[in-house]
Amino acid sequence: MPMTRSADAQSFDLHNARFTSLVRPSLGSRELCTWRVEVAPGTEGVPHTIHREEVFVLLQGSAVITIDGEHSTLSPGDAAVALAGSAIGLSNPTDHPATVLVTTSVGFTGELADGTIVNPPWVN
Repeated sequence: MPMTRSADAQSFDLHNARFTSLVRPSLGSRELCTWRVEVAPGTEGVPHTIHREEVFVLLQGSAVITIDGEHSTLSPGDAAVALAGSAIGLSNPTDHPATVLVTTSVGFTGELADGTIVNPPWVN
C-alpha cells in the first residue's frame, strides 16, 4: 500500500516556502499529487501560470491566494480551486506561518512570468 509517513516526507525549500511532498508518482500515486506548503510570514507569492487544476486548503494561519488577478484571504478550513491556465500566487502578509494542503494531478507543471517552465520535484 503506497503510504508516506509524516516523519519520512521529503521537503523542498523555494521562494520563502517549504514544500513537503506527501503523495506523488515516486511514492506510488498514479493520478494525484498532494503536498503541504508552509509559507513564511511576510512572503509575497511568486506569480505563475499553472498547467493543471490545483486545489488549496488552508490548514493553519492566514494566506492570500490570487487567481487571475482576484485576491481572496483564506482562513483555516477554506478551500480554493485554480483551473488549468490560471495565473496564481500564494502570499502570507501576516506575522505567523501559513500552512496549506495542495492537491493536483500527476504531470503538473507551471510557468513563471519569464516563460520558464517549472516541473516541481515535489510532484514527481
